[in-house]
Amino acid sequence: MRLTRTHAAWLMVAVTLMWSIAGVVTRQLELARSFEVTFWRSFFTLVSLLVLLPMAQGRAVFVALRRGGAELWLSGLCWSVMFTAFMVALLLMPVANVLVTMAVGPLLTALFARLFIGHRIAWRTWLAIVVAGAGIGWMYLSQLEGLPVAGTLVALCVPVAAATNWTVVQHSQRHGHAVDLVPAVLIGAALAALYTLPLALPFQATRGDLAWLALLGLVQLAIPCVLAVRCGRVLKAPEMALLGLLEVLFGILLAWAGAGEQPAPQVVTGGTLVVGALLANEFLAWKEARDASTVR
Repeated sequence: MRLTRTHAAWLMVAVTLMWSIAGVVTRQLELARSFEVTFWRSFFTLVSLLVLLPMAQGRAVFVALRRGGAELWLSGLCWSVMFTAFMVALLLMPVANVLVTMAVGPLLTALFARLFIGHRIAWRTWLAIVVAGAGIGWMYLSQLEGLPVAGTLVALCVPVAAATNWTVVQHSQRHGHAVDLVPAVLIGAALAALYTLPLALPFQATRGDLAWLALLGLVQLAIPCVLAVRCGRVLKAPEMALLGLLEVLFGILLAWAGAGEQPAPQVVTGGTLVVGALLANEFLAWKEARDASTVR
């Protein structure tokens, strides 16, 4: 069934809500830690996608895997870094800090696209980068004694990998080699499960832990990633980026309500600057695109 723009927008809200459960769910784990958490979530994502994708796309998904080329596998590698770094960061730092750090992904993407494939960066995006950078700096510099350096560096791997991923995808599209993001997510889950398996041993997860991690694999990754790709065929990129920011809000609220993780005042202030800069940038981009289409 073809999605209308309104249906796609509401579906993206549901997608961000599903993405945002990771923080509160990891706080429910009993014995599973670090790379074991990443392995099981990636494994359950892989299994879920191997069931869901043939149902949605038939054999076409496996054809895409064979014919995807180097760009598809590089995109999959970026997804695997995001899957791994995100879960490890959640176990090292408060959920709010991780989510706000991840929110700079669209701005890093703009910078990477400018540096590596020559995309022009609008003045509003440069301004957003400066404001968001100030927000991140305030959030972390005011808490240097309380936050592990390792956790901060791991969390930064997520937006860096995301920016690399989208730059690869845009570069491929410009050269006539469009990357199908759904098989790339499948590859990412397989790679993450493969290289975290040795680090996850010996397994310590309880049955309850496995149930929570299966929930993450299916509901927090597999289903929303498939739905987000479908929404992306209807919504414009600025609209997708704008709606995607809801993950930060939902994630912080869920961790607060479900795990008692109240965000520090510095995180609220810095996060407001980051999210506000992104909101303003995406809104202006949407307005410019709308005005341009009206003139035509």
